[in-house]
Amino acid sequence: MRRRGFVAGLATTAMWALGVHAQQRTKLKRVAMVHPTENVGNMTLAGRRFFRGIFEQLAALGYVEGRNLLVERYSGQGVSDHYAELARDVVKTQPDVILSIGGQLTEPFKAATATIPIVTTSADPVFVGLVPSIARPGGNITGVSVDAGLQIWGKRLEVLSEARPRLTNARFLASRRSWDRVEGPAVREAAKQLRISLEGALLASPIGPAAYRDVFGSMAQEQVDAIVVSTEAEHISNRAQIVGLAAEHRIAAIYPFREFTDAGGLLAYSVDLGETGRQLANMIDKILKGAKPGDVPVLQQVKFELIVNLRTAKALRLDIPAKLVARADEVIE
Repeated sequence: MRRRGFVAGLATTAMWALGVHAQQRTKLKRVAMVHPTENVGNMTLAGRRFFRGIFEQLAALGYVEGRNLLVERYSGQGVSDHYAELARDVVKTQPDVILSIGGQLTEPFKAATATIPIVTTSADPVFVGLVPSIARPGGNITGVSVDAGLQIWGKRLEVLSEARPRLTNARFLASRRSWDRVEGPAVREAAKQLRISLEGALLASPIGPAAYRDVFGSMAQEQVDAIVVSTEAEHISNRAQIVGLAAEHRIAAIYPFREFTDAGGLLAYSVDLGETGRQLANMIDKILKGAKPGDVPVLQQVKFELIVNLRTAKALRLDIPAKLVARADEVIE
């Protein structure tokens, strides 16, 4: 893929920026918002819950795009082999802050700059090597962790096994990196403790429609009965396809974010991504006002909610136990 393929989404913002008077431009704070897969047109106040949280909070803090804030949007289009090149291109523009979504995307940003502040979301940022400490991250990176560790994956597997008893052939939908280095070890250990047979359903790059079709086609042939979906940002951008393929192949699934159940997914044990977005905006504000990223503690999400979609359960001919429904924070009927 040529470079223009994964930075083309910036064109609208860049063209607008060129039309701003030079004197006015010097007053703008510049934030580079980089997502591994999301279309740049969706990275707005009108986008999904996560982006709404970011822009609503930035507005509450006094930032207005075009007046005192310039947000330059980039997408990696799911091509992980090109994330390093994208990171270098973004760093060359010298923004005031880089908002990098997901640990896999943030790793090349860490390699590309040790000076530009980076705010990120990730699984365990210490485990993947983004920061040395949650309390004192040091360096130029801070952010929000959306993974509370082994116990969360155990909880998700417990919920899935209640909804789909007698699991014999489960899969973890993830990239090779997540399966080998990030969440895979935790979910494998949780499955072992619960005596659930679980293997990886690994996606090839680029992570997009073709990769998901291939993986679900293989799972159908292997008669997979349930899947657990990783927290990787690529999945949220493709949530409609994932949910649709799970329904097509009659595979029960539990997801890490409620956006999937809103799209028709069966179960989610989820942090509030809107709140995640608001916390990221608060961190961006602190850094724009002079705080050093290394002095801003990484936030760990501690509140999780269980969402059960009974409409999907009915379509899958699953009888969700009353006790599980009663425990749910939200039930979609």
